[in-house]
Amino acid sequence: MERELALEIVRVTELAALASAPWMGRGNKNAADDAATKAMRAMFDSVSIQGTVVIGEGEMDEAPMLYIGEKVGSMNGPEVDVAVDPLEGTEIVAKGLNNALSVIAIANQGCLLHAPDIYMEKLAVGPSLAGKLSIEDPIDTTLRKAAEHLHKSIADLTVMILDRDRHESMIKQLRKVGVRIKFLSDGDVAGAMAPAFPETGIDLYVGSGGAPEGVLAAAALKCLGGELQGRLMPANANDYQRCKEMGMDDPFKVLTMDDMVGSEDVIFAATGVTPGEFLGGVRYLPDNRAETHSMVMRAKTRTIRYIKSLHYLPNKPLLAELSMKRR
Repeated sequence: MERELALEIVRVTELAALASAPWMGRGNKNAADDAATKAMRAMFDSVSIQGTVVIGEGEMDEAPMLYIGEKVGSMNGPEVDVAVDPLEGTEIVAKGLNNALSVIAIANQGCLLHAPDIYMEKLAVGPSLAGKLSIEDPIDTTLRKAAEHLHKSIADLTVMILDRDRHESMIKQLRKVGVRIKFLSDGDVAGAMAPAFPETGIDLYVGSGGAPEGVLAAAALKCLGGELQGRLMPANANDYQRCKEMGMDDPFKVLTMDDMVGSEDVIFAATGVTPGEFLGGVRYLPDNRAETHSMVMRAKTRTIRYIKSLHYLPNKPLLAELSMKRR
């Protein structure tokens, strides 16, 4: 892939973040997601790719745009797989909480896993633990190994997990072992990325979350030198059949980074919508300006760029159109 794409796709996440940010704290997650999706789809037309959405807003009959299989981009440039989440954390924005992102990952055609919209069991770590743990181990074994590799006591480990009823048993095990737990209300992608940033203080991310978000997080962690292992969790025969139809011979196999994002290059971009662990949110300034904080990364070079942008909002007609609909 061409390195110039990195800066092209961050412009797409910026516009999606700017479109959804006005809905922060208004209690309408669907409107926030709709604004982000429309802005992202419109901005894709300027990106020099022949892209196919493999992870998006749903199947064609479920989503009017950014649906799985939709062609995006200017249709000039490399053929790539595209994974998007225009607003990762719709509930976060609706409630005015932290860690909402707009995210995109692109990879060479055929590299990104076509993950069905079901739960995936996940184990995410940063570079210090990459390749050293196994999702197949019991959680107490995983924590003991992590502590040994990090030269910490188990009591000094911090584990992040989504605050969900389905995690009650695992949370009891974590309490029994004695680690610190940092609960996440929403924002599965940001949570899985957190162990790769030392400033977050998170050592591991565990539990289950959406499979599409798992692929996006795996793309980010590949750029960061971390690792995500996953295992799909079909809840019934329909889920199992969907996995088979999407090309998975064994829906219960442990998914490696190569399974999810391939062995070639990946580009990942994210813009903060609300403030988070490693990115600031959209901030409104005097004189019709807004500030965004983004990151864009490439696996081939392991370069991480942080971009702070100042936007003059009257010069973004799509945002004005979406604003009128909000009124």
